Amino acid sequence: MNSGSVESRAALDRLLGELRPKLHRYCARMTGSVIDGEDVVQEALVKAIEALPDTGPIAHPEGWLFRIAHNAALDFLRRRARQDGVRSEEDPDMLVDPTDVASDRQVATTSLHTFMRLPVKQRSCVILMDVIGHSLEETGEVIDGSIPTVKAALNRGRSRLRELAQEPDDRPLPVLAEPQRSLLAAYVDRFNARDFDAIRNMLANEVRLELVNKTRMNGKSEVSRYFSNYALVHDWLLVPGFVDRRPAILVRDPSNASGAPTYFVLLDWAGGQLIRIVDFRNARYATEGAEILTLS
Repeated sequence: MNSGSVESRAALDRLLGELRPKLHRYCARMTGSVIDGEDVVQEALVKAIEALPDTGPIAHPEGWLFRIAHNAALDFLRRRARQDGVRSEEDPDMLVDPTDVASDRQVATTSLHTFMRLPVKQRSCVILMDVIGHSLEETGEVIDGSIPTVKAALNRGRSRLRELAQEPDDRPLPVLAEPQRSLLAAYVDRFNARDFDAIRNMLANEVRLELVNKTRMNGKSEVSRYFSNYALVHDWLLVPGFVDRRPAILVRDPSNASGAPTYFVLLDWAGGQLIRIVDFRNARYATEGAEILTLS
């Protein structure tokens, strides 16, 4: 499928289903977060669907999708730089996270924050070549660069990652302040007790739900059905924690309560009420590479 052509929306949808985990792997490392990476993937998929009618037959659909995802990631980095007060006209190759991060693993498993220490072009080439497995030619097509440009960026990026692997990780652990800490704990406790009526009482009337890679619901009436579906299954145990230093619910297999989370859920609150739920149950690929901490 990936080596053939894409001419129809049905063929594109099938390809998106196949490539979504790989696209996320790329975007998460470009943005430094599995959460931001998923937002970029969704943006890229929308752009791909919108572009299809005017594109014609696509001979190399995987490369075409990665090019769209690459450009979406650059757009995201520019927006974030402006929000952080960086001059908007600054070359994205100069956007570097100043945080010191350690990694003594191989490039393919380097932490997301460590990747963020690389300039964008080096970061992209290292990810495409060493994480995704693209060739020099495929990488050049994605970043719109020549083979010598790719080779130079790749060599510099690999060398810099080896240097960063020797640096200590001295970042402080994230802290969740009140009242968010109590709200998150109450949600987890009630969910684990299967007291879904109590959780429904926490919902704002305008609450929104996103089941990533599946569906969206809006309003208290629609979102209430989400908990009925969870009541039918028993493959979850919720634990409060952090994903990429953001408050989150870690979901574990109850038969292995001390094991790694299988997926996670994000919650947003306003005035003590729940206004947004983002559930990654159907996008478990998003845990790959995430910085996951249990709330103590």
